[in-house]
Amino acid sequence: MNTSTDARGRLVAAAQEMFAAQGVGATSPRQVLAASGVGQGSLYHHFPTKHDLAAAAVGATVADALAAARRDLDDAPDGDRTDALARVVAYLERPRDALAGCKVGRLTSDQAVMDDDGLRDVVTAYFVRLLDAVAATLRDAGLPEGAARDRAHAAVAIVQGGYVLARATGDPDAMRAAVRGFVTLLTDNPEETA
Repeated sequence: MNTSTDARGRLVAAAQEMFAAQGVGATSPRQVLAASGVGQGSLYHHFPTKHDLAAAAVGATVADALAAARRDLDDAPDGDRTDALARVVAYLERPRDALAGCKVGRLTSDQAVMDDDGLRDVVTAYFVRLLDAVAATLRDAGLPEGAARDRAHAAVAIVQGGYVLARATGDPDAMRAAVRGFVTLLTDNPEETA
């Protein structure tokens, strides 16, 4: 990796962490610069505006989260119904830092993100793509389109809600309990269409 690419990557990584911790609106480019350890010239070379930095960091956060979900959901041959359901369970049960919260989910509570059409669109596209991926895997498990879509929404809501419960109660097991409960419901009647 060349020095310019390394500096850009360090800036994006620092922005991702700071945005997750305190939000886009509350984070200044100077704070990101200090956290990244790169020179000021690098910041403005790669990101002339705070919006440019925010777009890169939000995009990277979304890409990282979607890649993690895809690893769970795509990690098996297509067509095996039992395995398809196991892939959804793997997505749900993946170890997560419940008390930290979802970096993408937290962006939905960041007014600076939601007020910016471009940033909001990136976050919205993440959830649409995640729902599509979960629903496709549930269809591979034999569920009809409507049931697969409904359960995909429930699965994503369980993960997001689990983060909220864990943070609100200070108890990471709150997320694990929500996931366990939903997995039981999902696997007890996997082909029910209601």
